[in-house]
Amino acid sequence: MTVSAPEIARQETTPFSPPTDDVVIRVRNVGKMYRIYDRPQDRLRHMLLWRFGRHYGREFWALRNVSFEVRRGETVGIIGRNGSGKSTLLQIIAGTLAPTEGEVQVKGRVAALLELGSGFNPEFTGRENVYLNGAILGLSREEIDARFDDIAAFADIGEFIDQPVKFYSSGMVVRLAFAVQALMPKEVLIVDEALAVGDEAFQRKCMRKLEEFRAQGGTALLVTHNTQTIVSQCERCLLVWNGELLLDDRAKPVTDFYHRLIYSSPTLQQQFIISIHKYSLSERIPSIVREESSGTYANHDREGDTPVIVGYDSDIPRTQEICYGGIHARIESYGMYDRNGEKVNLIRTGNIYFWIYTVRFYKKAYSVVFGMMIKTVDGFEVGGANNYNERTPVIEEGTLLKVCFRFRANLTPGVYYMNAGVMGVTDDEPDSMFYLHRRVDICAVRVIANDLRSPLPGVTYIEPELKVSLIESSI
Repeated sequence: MTVSAPEIARQETTPFSPPTDDVVIRVRNVGKMYRIYDRPQDRLRHMLLWRFGRHYGREFWALRNVSFEVRRGETVGIIGRNGSGKSTLLQIIAGTLAPTEGEVQVKGRVAALLELGSGFNPEFTGRENVYLNGAILGLSREEIDARFDDIAAFADIGEFIDQPVKFYSSGMVVRLAFAVQALMPKEVLIVDEALAVGDEAFQRKCMRKLEEFRAQGGTALLVTHNTQTIVSQCERCLLVWNGELLLDDRAKPVTDFYHRLIYSSPTLQQQFIISIHKYSLSERIPSIVREESSGTYANHDREGDTPVIVGYDSDIPRTQEICYGGIHARIESYGMYDRNGEKVNLIRTGNIYFWIYTVRFYKKAYSVVFGMMIKTVDGFEVGGANNYNERTPVIEEGTLLKVCFRFRANLTPGVYYMNAGVMGVTDDEPDSMFYLHRRVDICAVRVIANDLRSPLPGVTYIEPELKVSLIESSI
């Protein structure tokens, strides 16, 4: 499938070669422009007179100069704030929207979960819409017959399958739409926020279907605001910001940088965008995110050269910390401590520990929130805490505070990363709460088991107890 810009708008580019056997999706120099009119009559004037060089209204580019490739078997996440152009990009790749400039080529059949249910005829029954959508995807009636029972079972809407869709609740429409696209044969799956629909049981069923598709070598594009889903499901992540492809790299560092953007003040956001423009997309994330507001970058753990003490292991890998903020307040010292007050980075499953850091305030702050987060090596958020519901009303300039979180380490053995952050409102940014300072992956700790128990699955230690009782025997 090839989606190209109309000839009138196409820019001069190098010849567009078809995707190789390995490249399934190729996007080159794609842009989408909409014309915005201040008055309804300007739209008519433009339609009649643009051929004569007279233009009305103003241009709005939802996307501009977007280029990337996706290889067979990859799952690529796309993140960005609302209005950044993510859905527009997916529609162009799916072929439901033509680009203004540039070209897209997709190899294989595409199933697109965009505006779920938008392709349904409300006067048709659910059954009839299943067959209609299957025909649109190029399937014969026999092929749809072979899949219909599975689709109906997955949607689980009972006898409503034979009722007109106009009588469905919004949840029923979503369930049927997802079932149709998820169970039809495809090589490429495009999902736009569809994994967040329905109740918890249905969401888990949708996620299992995505995992099954990936395990079979399928290629997927996934748009979601849930960065944990991106980190757990995607190898790569694209950050789209104001219609521009800002970053294309491994999922965790891209989502970390995305958090850095959205949780910073508007002034710092612009500084970060300018700093990214100094680098090409081919350069790796660490070279970009090292620039914080002060122009410095920390390579931690700072205590790594401390002689080994009880509960401390200098061989635990140092972390690549990501910092942002630091103008209004700064997190200075930090550490994990046991009940005896000893600083540790070796902690035992099920024991009590204290995550402590100090914060110095350089400017007066209001409605201040202190937080912590524990993450796995691949960036999955295991657990955290904050005082959001009991915020500190005012903290004066020059104040130095000690922040202490007490928690039980109900974690399975492995390496985990600690995070610290402080949010608030300031006089120079009075309209929004933002991170005054945040330090992501500030240090690593290793959790070890209290005994020689066999390896445990997952990340949460649930304090399991196993008992086997004989009920009856044939002996």
